[in-house]
Amino acid sequence: MRVVRKWSPTGQRPCTTDIPILISKTHAEAQGPTHFPTPPLQRPLLLFQIQKGDREVMPLQQFLALLAMSHLSLLLLFSVFSATHALTLPSDVSALQSFKASIKPSSVSPWSCLASWNFFTDPCSVPRRTHFTCGISCSADSTRVISITLDPAGYAGTLSPAIGKLTQLTVLDLSDNSFSGYVPSALSSLSNLQILTLRSNSFSGPLPQAITAIKSLESLDISHNFLSGSLPKTIGSLSSLRRLDLSFNRITGTLPKLPSSLSELALRSNSLSGYLLKSSFDGLTRLEVVELSANAFTGPIQSWFFLLPSLQQVNLANNSFTGLEILKPTSSDLVAVDLGFNRIKGYIPTNFPAFPLLSSLSLRYNQLRGPIPMDYSKKETLKRLFLDGNFLNGKAPVGFFSGWSGVSGSLGDNCLQSCPTSSQLCLPSQKPNSICKQAYGGKPRS
Repeated sequence: MRVVRKWSPTGQRPCTTDIPILISKTHAEAQGPTHFPTPPLQRPLLLFQIQKGDREVMPLQQFLALLAMSHLSLLLLFSVFSATHALTLPSDVSALQSFKASIKPSSVSPWSCLASWNFFTDPCSVPRRTHFTCGISCSADSTRVISITLDPAGYAGTLSPAIGKLTQLTVLDLSDNSFSGYVPSALSSLSNLQILTLRSNSFSGPLPQAITAIKSLESLDISHNFLSGSLPKTIGSLSSLRRLDLSFNRITGTLPKLPSSLSELALRSNSLSGYLLKSSFDGLTRLEVVELSANAFTGPIQSWFFLLPSLQQVNLANNSFTGLEILKPTSSDLVAVDLGFNRIKGYIPTNFPAFPLLSSLSLRYNQLRGPIPMDYSKKETLKRLFLDGNFLNGKAPVGFFSGWSGVSGSLGDNCLQSCPTSSQLCLPSQKPNSICKQAYGGKPRS
């Protein structure tokens, strides 16, 4: 290796340069140590030349172009290598493809999550800048799909049974879309599933009994659909289930044994019937919320129900309950109770004020009679009280109308005397005297 000189375009004395080049030994001996040939003026100016023997091999510009092309080839090779060595388990990729294929293409908007599901790329590869930008989450090692949470984009179609191949799935949320058809029994293969949310779709048919095999399930929400049939008798075997919401469906039959792990039960607006049996609620020591309104339950609400140790909110309105038994609790977290629009007969319960945290109570539009116990007007925690639409008689407790009372609600549409028409509590007006006489066997209001 030796130092060459760079010629200026004017043919002046050359200056040395530090750029090394390779020159063959034969060429060096022929030229001598101090001989520098003047390059022809018509030749393009080159900083250096790569030579082999006495023959010029490649100018720098061509060498750099070749180098760039080589770099591009390496990138392409790496892409091919990555494609043939995808991270996501092939069975998971296949399940995702089947899942997307079961959705009508016309319902997949260009801006939606599913529009970015391009299977020319690995679903779990990161970063996701253009493909699989949303809708799925993967395990830490990017090999398994662990969550599908779709956006509410109006997707229409069915839920492919291939979903059962995603055996590491912990969350499946397809809420607020237009899925239809049956809920597939293949969901039972998802042994790690914790959250299943199919709320606000158009699923129909019965809730498959196979779902009760998912022992890891903690939250099940298929509300606002068209499910029919009865609840699976084995639903009580969901030993991890804390939240069950099947409201606004067409479910019939009676309540089976419920999971003892439940903290929230919501079956509002179905066609459930029969009595509330203690055997259905046996062992539910963590149950906090019960929402069973707008069904067809009958019979009495027995005293054990309100003594469930963790109970906080109860809504049994719009059913056909006929009786009510309330015992004084030793301790209770009960805050709100709605028993309105039933067929409850008898006297207004005297023990509700004994629940220390009770702040809201509705017994409106039943068939209750007799006077309002004075303890209701003395209950400081009570902020909302609806007793309207019954046949309560006697004088309204004056405590409701004192300056310190913060109670709102209604005592109207009863047979009460001395209920000040200037008070919002006394609206609407009381029943006509003729109706009250008939309710009390011809006796006038007293």
